Amino acid sequence: MIDVAELVDNDFLRQFEIKVDDHLAKIEYSLQDRKIFLTKLIIPEQIKDEDFSKEFLKAVFEHIEARNLSVVPTSPEIAKFVRGNRKYKRMLPVGLRI
Repeated sequence: MIDVAELVDNDFLRQFEIKVDDHLAKIEYSLQDRKIFLTKLIIPEQIKDEDFSKEFLKAVFEHIEARNLSVVPTSPEIAKFVRGNRKYKRMLPVGLRI
């Protein structure tokens, strides 16, 4: 299980990062007003695992929720995650449906 404390918000590169062994998983984003657009999920082959992806996304969404931002998932993988987790649909901007 991924701890939110392990998650790094790299403002300079505009990406959330988590290091597993010597590999870096990341989610690229763009921040506009009070919305964060999650644009790309990158997980190295060495740690590609459905459970890891879900835990990584949960950690990112918890971090975003703590910052009180709306989420706009533009990546198909991230949109699929939101569709499968009703808990995070409330973080979508008003009027956005996925």
